[in-house]
Amino acid sequence: MKKNEAFLMSFVALGLAVLGLILGGLALSNKSSAATGKLVKTVVDVTLEEFSIQPAHIVVKPGAVSLRVTNTGNLDHNFEVTGLGTLPALHAGETKTLELPVVSAGTYAVICTIPGHAASGMKAMLMSAGNADTSANAQAGSDPGQPVMDNNQMDQMMETAAKKFPEKTAGHGGDLLDPVVQADGTKQYELTAKVVDWEVSAGKLVKAWTYNGVVPAPAIHVNVGDKVRIILHNELPESTSLHLHGIRVPNSMDGVDPYTQPSIKPGASFTYEFVAKERAVGIYHSHHDAQIQVPNGMFGAFLIGEMPVPASLGTVNVVKTYNMVLNDAGTIGLSLNGKSFPATEPVTLKVGESMIVNYLNEGLQIHPMHLHQPKGYIIAKDGIPLDTPMPGDTIAVAPGERYTVLYTATDPGVWAWHCHILSHAETPQGMTGMVTALIVT
Repeated sequence: MKKNEAFLMSFVALGLAVLGLILGGLALSNKSSAATGKLVKTVVDVTLEEFSIQPAHIVVKPGAVSLRVTNTGNLDHNFEVTGLGTLPALHAGETKTLELPVVSAGTYAVICTIPGHAASGMKAMLMSAGNADTSANAQAGSDPGQPVMDNNQMDQMMETAAKKFPEKTAGHGGDLLDPVVQADGTKQYELTAKVVDWEVSAGKLVKAWTYNGVVPAPAIHVNVGDKVRIILHNELPESTSLHLHGIRVPNSMDGVDPYTQPSIKPGASFTYEFVAKERAVGIYHSHHDAQIQVPNGMFGAFLIGEMPVPASLGTVNVVKTYNMVLNDAGTIGLSLNGKSFPATEPVTLKVGESMIVNYLNEGLQIHPMHLHQPKGYIIAKDGIPLDTPMPGDTIAVAPGERYTVLYTATDPGVWAWHCHILSHAETPQGMTGMVTALIVT
């Protein structure tokens, strides 16, 4: 019995000695790797959705990079870092990793190569700068998804972006279009569909598909009972048609080729005529190759009559009606009324004044719009007045939806106003995209 115990103790001692040699060797190996400055991989998480790549600026150190890419959208998307590597299509909810063994200092384009997706906004940049990182801070899992910048750099970039607001750019869309009143009282509007250079933010010119050369298109506002005539001239490189979304019209005026009319060929014109029979908060937009023409800029507000303020809200001093057209795709991208922060337009009120805001979503995603102050009351949905107004400070507007909201200014200050899908409003480089402000004095 004692011999067996002695043998067992000897065996255990031998095992521990061997284990000690192995661990010691590993420690020596690790120390040697650190001493030789072996490059440590940088890991960044990237998300794909309709239609964006986040983060929009992927900042890494030179050396090995691992990009963990997740498709959080509903469609298939792929992922390419130009000149470095490509991932095949990712299905909804799928994650794949793109290993880049050597990334030299420089800037690389990042896109989804599925036709139409990059043009709709699925573009980003991978920027590699500085010295190759051999520290443990760059190891996988240490801080995935965060740009390599220190706190002070981030603060400076955010402050710089914020101080540019409101940034001056060429072009202003959404202004009221005056009709030419005919002898019989018909209100006649002329629209020309054409491609123009449009400044979304300072220095960022895109090819916008427009009505009358602006984004959003000029607003049209008529009264109940008016006879309306819209003459559309097509100067686009392809056919088009005009749909009056949320407006009651005869079927022949619905603008859906080839069912209700032939397509309007390049160089041709078409006339839409109808009587404005009922109050409406609507949109007019293309209904031909719509996934390109609409997000690229072919949309505008169409209002009939005035929206009443519910008596339950008491006496309010409405000083303005403001149309806010939302977009997230095409050449225009994340924007409010055709501009991206800091080039968006602030809105002003005095304490005690009220405004009616029509949110109109012509993008491809839902946008929960949030005004920090004051609280809003939804008074109409898709142009239909609500019997009981609904309070709300974050109002989710789906594609094609219209919400009419009453805001009354109560406290002075500069109040942020933005989409609450946070990647649509703010990045480590500062506020961007779907952000503006209400200035109360």
